[in-house]
Order: sequence, then C-alpha cells, then structure tokens
Amino acid sequence: MTVTAELVKQLRERTGAGMMECKKALVDSGGDLNAAAELMRKQGLAKADKKAARVAAEGVIAIECAADGRSAAMVEVNCETDFVAREQDFCAFAQTVARAALQSRPESLEALLAVRVAAATLDETRRALVARIGENIGVRRFTVLTSAGCVGTYTHGARIGALVAVTGGSADLAHELALHVAASNPTYLSVREVPAQVLEKEREILTAQARGEGKPPEIVAKMVEGRLRKSLGEITLLGQPFVKDPDVTVEKLLQGARAQVSGFARFEVGAGLEKKQEDFVAEVMAQVKGASPRT
Repeated sequence: MTVTAELVKQLRERTGAGMMECKKALVDSGGDLNAAAELMRKQGLAKADKKAARVAAEGVIAIECAADGRSAAMVEVNCETDFVAREQDFCAFAQTVARAALQSRPESLEALLAVRVAAATLDETRRALVARIGENIGVRRFTVLTSAGCVGTYTHGARIGALVAVTGGSADLAHELALHVAASNPTYLSVREVPAQVLEKEREILTAQARGEGKPPEIVAKMVEGRLRKSLGEITLLGQPFVKDPDVTVEKLLQGARAQVSGFARFEVGAGLEKKQEDFVAEVMAQVKGASPRT
C-alpha cells in the first residue's frame, strides 16, 4: 500500500521516532495510524504515544470563580480564526458563559445554552454574535468543580485552562497545582483511577518491549512492573514530579502540606478537533467556474 507523507508526519509527531521507522511501521500495520503507534512502542522505537489530538480549532478557555473560592467553572468556546478569538465581544461572551455555568450548574451543554442572561438565552446571544461577526461560534464543553477547601485555577494565554479542587493546604497551593495540571496534563488523579483495560494494554506493550531486548522470562516480569510504575507516574497527577520542583512528586507535595486533591480538569482549545484543511487554489477555481459569464 502507499503510505502518504502526511501519515508519516502524524506518526512522527505522536512517537518522536525517525521518518523511516515511522514509514515501515505504517506499511506493516496497513496504514493504520493507531496500530502503527502501538507497534512502534512494542518494538521499543517510541517511548510514548503522544496521542493528544492535534490542536487546530480556535477559541478561548474562560474561567469564572465563586467569591468564596470554593467553586469555579471552566468553558471552551470555539470560533474559526485566531483573529475572532481575540475579539472583545467574543471573549466577553465566553466569560458570560462561564459565569452562567457557575451560577446555574446545568446538567448538560444544552441546558447551559438554554440559560437566560438578561433578555436572551446564551444560544440566542451566540447566534446573534455569529450573525454580527460572520464566523461560526460554538460552546463546546464546560465543567464546574467544587471543594470543601478551595478550587485553584490557572489559564495560559486563554488557550489552556485548569481547575484543581483541594482540601487542606492553602489557596496558593491550589493555584500552583492548577499551574502544574496545565503544564503536565495528567490523565488520571491516581493509579486507583486508571481503568483495568488501560493497565493491561500498557503491561502488554512493556512486556513486548522487554522481550524485544532479549531478556530472560524471569527478568522480564520484574522489568515490566518497574516500568509500569514509572509509566503510571507519568499519567497520574499524584505520581508526576511537581513542575516547579521535579525532585518531589505531587503526592509528596500534598502530604507535606497536609492537603488532598479531590478532582481536577484541564481544557485546551481545540484538543481532539481537527481544523478543515482548505485548498485555496481549488476554492478559487470553484468560484471562477461557478461565476456567471459577463454579458
């Protein structure tokens, strides 16, 4: 089969491996990107699958905090261009949505868009903004976190946002943890939250890697468990090295502050979405062909 340069590029971005290794893995897996990434991990050619989907959509992350600091809402509002993402009315709308999410605590995105602010629902306000600006605008997702202690918040350039619910410790600690979540992007809070199927798949991959190194069976099992602990530490908040002090894990940091994390959330603009790739020449030609001839 023919492996396109775009497929090779995507696999290189996901695995960090060389071009020829990526091309061979794609050929061996019949062009299946996910299967190729897994194959390369099993062969020890890729340390990890950087599967976080390409961030392509534009927009902003907006956060609204309660006055007592014990709850906060975070929303992602998308648009088509970076220019509109910086537009004052668009940013104000995103903040209004976050404020409405915090105040109404809706159970679904549909319920959030039905919330009335002043004389219109959020969806009516959104549609009016679309008509005025001329770009498609959508509220993609939201979350609300509450804590008996405090909720730390952090935004990075309006494109990445994080919330962390903390009991014990201080507001400064909660903020630092939110900064850590934004920077390190953990998938789970602790090892206990990692699904069994994820553990099994990771163990399978690490076992294939160890066997590929020619280690005897009795050594393979010990190597796999050791590497599994390290791998889990990389994807769990408590197991990650604290971003401001890599010698200390987040779990140790919390123990020292006599604090606990009950939940966290991280949004990144466009994560999981792919922007439509426009063919400018084809678009112009289509317009030319569709234009009425002059008389």
